[in-house]
Amino acid sequence: MSRKRFKTLCIKLRFDDRLSRPARLRNNKLAAILKLWEMWAGRLGLLFNPGNDICVDEQLVPFRGRCKFRQYIPNKPAKHGIKIWVVCDVATSYAWTMQVYTGKQEGARPEVNQGRRVVLELTEELQGYGHTVTCDNFFTSYALVEELLKRKMALVGTIRRNKPELPPNLLQTRQRAILSSVFTFTKSHTAVSYVPKRGKNVLLLSTKHREPSVSEAEHQKPTIILDYNSCKGGVDNLDKVVGTQLWEKVLSVATDPLLQHPRCLCI
Repeated sequence: MSRKRFKTLCIKLRFDDRLSRPARLRNNKLAAILKLWEMWAGRLGLLFNPGNDICVDEQLVPFRGRCKFRQYIPNKPAKHGIKIWVVCDVATSYAWTMQVYTGKQEGARPEVNQGRRVVLELTEELQGYGHTVTCDNFFTSYALVEELLKRKMALVGTIRRNKPELPPNLLQTRQRAILSSVFTFTKSHTAVSYVPKRGKNVLLLSTKHREPSVSEAEHQKPTIILDYNSCKGGVDNLDKVVGTQLWEKVLSVATDPLLQHPRCLCI
């Protein structure tokens, strides 16, 4: 089959009833391939049991065509594309489940606590097994930690300094020595403030760590940060693997990237 004919066939593919699509699009912008996507994403968790450490992050599928929920993320290599929330196994970078971000519906209010909602929805089937979730400060909040504890799950993540639950002594950087760490403990939470350079601190929250341990290496980083750094790259490693697939680069030009992305993940 020629490349031209293959592109033509891909463009003509349909996975729903076009007559009823306008009505369904009012409730879900992914209506054109929703059933197919849910069928595929639902099978990911049936084929693999993740290890104790999992990572929740966003993935940007490169795409510059017309799409109502195309995103612009300047800190991503592709910058333009379709955003997908992903839960990855840290050890293998296997995508255990995925959820397409389609933005807010027309006329709807912006979503509040989106990060918490994403983590809780994507990890719902893992509750009770003692997994540790690693995520960045977009997701981390005290409310999320409390919900995960109810599910017998731990969390390690960076946290934004504007969270009201953080005590003032963690936020202060004046007169703090470089490479110093300040810990705060509750019955089930550990928070740390680490100063990598003058006037700047890094804040993390954990329900996995209970000791104020600090590495004896050159930068004297807390163990919480070392564990976070070793687990946070699960989705980034997945991006690298997918980025090496020639199919992803060739087919996404002519077809729906959300149809070709699953293929590249499975190769």
